[in-house]
Amino acid sequence: MHSLEELTVVDGQTLTVRFLLELAALAALGWWGVRTGDTAVAKIALGAGAPLGAAVVWGVFVSPKATVPVPGAVHVALQVLVFGAAAVALLALRETTAAEVFAAAVVVNTGLFYALGL
Repeated sequence: MHSLEELTVVDGQTLTVRFLLELAALAALGWWGVRTGDTAVAKIALGAGAPLGAAVVWGVFVSPKATVPVPGAVHVALQVLVFGAAAVALLALRETTAAEVFAAAVVVNTGLFYALGL
């Protein structure tokens, strides 16, 4: 991990896009939840619960300030789980183009993220 002083413009842009992808994943999961629930209670529970669950997993195990350190393979698997769930949620909403664009952006960003050693 780079110190703040060592970050380049590309590093900063990559981190910014990563954060925006994380927010987009939470939004996709929330949208899926609200559209999937049959009753108002189910819509609220799924609409809030799905992104909350993903945020907890991300914050506890994946984020740079994660409270529980996990091995590299588990770290990657949890990223795939959260981002993959968001892409699948978009597909379930029949938002195929959005799912494809989101997944492609995640793949490109993740490649840059690891290539830059972030």
